[in-house]
Amino acid sequence: MRISKRFIKSSLIYTLAGMLPMASAIILLPVYTTQLSTADYGALSIYLAFSLFIQILTTYSFDTSLYIHFHEFKHDQEKLSSFISSAFVLMLMIGGGVGLLSLALGDLTFSKFFTDKNISFFPYGILAAVTGIFQALLKVYNNLLQSREKPEEFFWTNLLSFLFIAGLTIVGLQLYPNSLIGPLGGRMVVAILAGTWVLSRVFSEFGIHFNLTLLRSSFQFNLYAFIYQLQQWVINYFDRFIMLFFMPLSDVGIYDVGVKCMSVIEFILNGLHSSFYPKVVSAVAAQKEKGTSLEINRYYHGFTSVVMILICLCIVVFPWVIDMFAHNPDYKRAIQYLPYIALVFIIRPMRLFFGIPYGALKYTKPLPVIYFVISAVKILCMVLLLNRLGIYAVVLGSVLSASVEVLLLRYQAKEKFQFRFNLFKIVLAPLVLFALIAVLEPLMGKQQPLTTHALYLVSCVALLFWVYRQEVRLIDPRNFIK
Repeated sequence: MRISKRFIKSSLIYTLAGMLPMASAIILLPVYTTQLSTADYGALSIYLAFSLFIQILTTYSFDTSLYIHFHEFKHDQEKLSSFISSAFVLMLMIGGGVGLLSLALGDLTFSKFFTDKNISFFPYGILAAVTGIFQALLKVYNNLLQSREKPEEFFWTNLLSFLFIAGLTIVGLQLYPNSLIGPLGGRMVVAILAGTWVLSRVFSEFGIHFNLTLLRSSFQFNLYAFIYQLQQWVINYFDRFIMLFFMPLSDVGIYDVGVKCMSVIEFILNGLHSSFYPKVVSAVAAQKEKGTSLEINRYYHGFTSVVMILICLCIVVFPWVIDMFAHNPDYKRAIQYLPYIALVFIIRPMRLFFGIPYGALKYTKPLPVIYFVISAVKILCMVLLLNRLGIYAVVLGSVLSASVEVLLLRYQAKEKFQFRFNLFKIVLAPLVLFALIAVLEPLMGKQQPLTTHALYLVSCVALLFWVYRQEVRLIDPRNFIK
């Protein structure tokens, strides 16, 4: 299989640029660990999770449906323009309603649930809510750019957003040390500027429309996808809120530092997947009998291999990074959790592979039930074990819920989609790495961390070389890029 220069270029752009706005939280960790206590950083993670919740409400899953409907309407410019413009108008209406509801109920809700914590709706909750509303517009626009295959504009949009967030956060922390006004206020300013720019771009190109009839064709898909996104938020972010009932705010900060470090994997993973996912959707749409193919499987074989190597690199690098740059010694407690947090990401490629039919076929109906079960597994695990295991209970809940997710996605789609794949390349190879880390880390990780973590990387490379030994022999570098 030959890979074009254009595909490589666009893949790199989507991967690198797509991770920039979210990666600001990682790149700014040295600044946070210098200027904020672990408790303040824990509070920041709560506010950012709340901001993402508001973003999901405002988006109403148009970031997903626009991605799909673009391919349906792209040959009818009038219908496409009407749909895109109407979607942004509806998001503005939803955002206005969410904003008013937040003002009315935000202070009451925060004061009721966070009575003995340093968490309040005024002023930081308001800043987070406004950020979420405007950030929703940029989120949907980024997906539109990817659907239209405009990597250059995607790159500059995300690069500028990242630079402004980082710059305003650093300036804010210098002017107001030991305060969240810099991180949250800076993000709000950037979100407002970016959201306003997005609206001007959309309405100038597609006009201002509100075609409710056309939007209704998307509402059923949006509803199931919206519920799915809310459940994803519960799985990935609600754990911070549950931790507040059992643990001090500083432990929330320690856990979030660990997750932020390892979420480098998530950012690159999402960027890589977004770069080839439109081709997967197109390949599935062209099939009479829906299922995976040799071409689709090759994407996920390479994808899984890259993620496995990246996980091992992060386990090696980030303990050193934290030890080097964390001026507050309290933050170094996060190092012990990094290899265990990495276990969650080993399962992610499998989840994306078995999730193909739910996006490509718009088969969203089973998702609410599936993710209700997954959310319940994680929450129940945390509630039962937090007092005994502390932060390890959160990690264990994440691993268990991710494993259940893969099993349910595979089982539920079997009647609508044929999965034909190499079991070892998609499932068993990642699980071998999972078992290696899960067994060796508690036995050797604390006593000999460098040797143990290096062993993960060497073993992973050796495993992948053995798995792909036939493909390696056939590689001719002269024909790889045309």
